[in-house]
Amino acid sequence: MPFQMGATIYVFYLLGEWLDGKYNVEGGWWTKGLTMLGVVASLYQFIKQANRISKND
Repeated sequence: MPFQMGATIYVFYLLGEWLDGKYNVEGGWWTKGLTMLGVVASLYQFIKQANRISKND
């Protein structure tokens, strides 16, 4: 699970970097915002998987 969380956050980070470069945004707002969205998405996936595992036990 930690690799999946890291990969999700990294993909969102890369997308933010690309958008910052494409639209010349100062301060890296796309990178910051999408990285935080990636953290939220990865935590959601983690909680969803943990609940699924606990139901099977």
